[in-house]
Amino acid sequence: MQLTKPNLSFWQIWNLSFGFFGVQIAYALQSANISRIFATLGADPHSLSYFWILPPLMGMIVQPLVGTWSDKTWCKWGRRKPYLYAGALAAVLVMVLLPNSGSFNLTVKAAMSFGLVMLMLLDTSINMAMQPFKMMVGDMVNEEQKATAYSVQSMLCNAGSLVGYLFPYIFTWLGISNIAPEGVIPDSVTYSFYAGAAIMILCVLYTGFTVKEMPPQEYAKFHNITESEQKSEQNLIQLLIHAPKAFWQIGLVQFFCWFAFLYMWNYTAGAIADNVWETTDVTSEAYQVAGNWVGVLFAVQAVGSVLWAMVLPLFRNIKVGYSLSLVLGAVGFISTYFIHDQYLLFISFILIGCGWAAMLAMPFAMLTNSLSGSSMGAYLGLFNCTICLPQIVAALLGGVILSMVGSSQIMMLVVAGISLLCGAIAVFNIKEKTK
Repeated sequence: MQLTKPNLSFWQIWNLSFGFFGVQIAYALQSANISRIFATLGADPHSLSYFWILPPLMGMIVQPLVGTWSDKTWCKWGRRKPYLYAGALAAVLVMVLLPNSGSFNLTVKAAMSFGLVMLMLLDTSINMAMQPFKMMVGDMVNEEQKATAYSVQSMLCNAGSLVGYLFPYIFTWLGISNIAPEGVIPDSVTYSFYAGAAIMILCVLYTGFTVKEMPPQEYAKFHNITESEQKSEQNLIQLLIHAPKAFWQIGLVQFFCWFAFLYMWNYTAGAIADNVWETTDVTSEAYQVAGNWVGVLFAVQAVGSVLWAMVLPLFRNIKVGYSLSLVLGAVGFISTYFIHDQYLLFISFILIGCGWAAMLAMPFAMLTNSLSGSSMGAYLGLFNCTICLPQIVAALLGGVILSMVGSSQIMMLVVAGISLLCGAIAVFNIKEKTK
């Protein structure tokens, strides 16, 4: 007979995900500033999307492995936490090095190569630190409280994004230089990465010290795992073959959603600089001001996401809420083409935040109900491929699509909106709790 996991207090649920706040600051800094960093180092706009292949590629490799290994791990630090610590420590080191890619008197080619290696290591470490939080909620929270736990995690995620996106803007406001010699990253961005690294490690340590994971025997009882399942050695391919149908159906929606957001992260800096500040000169002060404003817009998106996350539970039909959220996000993306005022763009990015809120909460809430506890980590790691693969496809096609739309980076946001509309339609193909 399967035991029911005990209810956790609000603060136990909070502690379980608090480290995610710090990890998301690091992820937000990467998302908002990578295109700006490589453009400053000298990358051509038509090749910018290729720099975004490495992050999702590393996610596809790292997260399934972390999930599979941690399912079979137990030591004095726990099951998931050893990977959390390792990822966070590595991310801190890389966050100190990455924004200095242009400060070592390297050639343009060498600086970009160094930056690419640092980007690869940063995303590897962030992925290693991020995945354990999703797994620990699945491990330790009962079905009744799971929606609340993922909502708290979503709120902390967006709060971390808000801080990470605003850091360059705040440091510039404090008087730290937002311009630098050609090929060098401004101090406002560099110091943002330093601050993000410090906050991340403190938040991760807080969760590590306040959360005690279930030991193997207790975990098996609460997840109804038999002795034969504990000894099972199914590989990732076998797990995919036996994956519940919901895994693939939600994965199709994920494809269109993450395809869209890759283009937001990739092209918003250039799109806003051109469409609002009327410049494409990456060495100009106007371009760097636009780069800071992108951080503000992404912060507005995070606020919109937090607010919409409070509305989503009010939908009786989860698929209607999911689909409507993606439609609102699509309207936000497409509207950027028609807006040339930096403040009116707040409306666009609030709407984009509605789509983002659904993307963070709905897929995991729908999927985890279809999974057993014996391979929870492995399946959540594999599910991350539905986030990473579309980004790789989008990155590979980015230069081609950019040429097709007349090399207009603002049109790439319109393409993102069309992709989200496709995702909204695909939502109704999902059969919940179907294996």
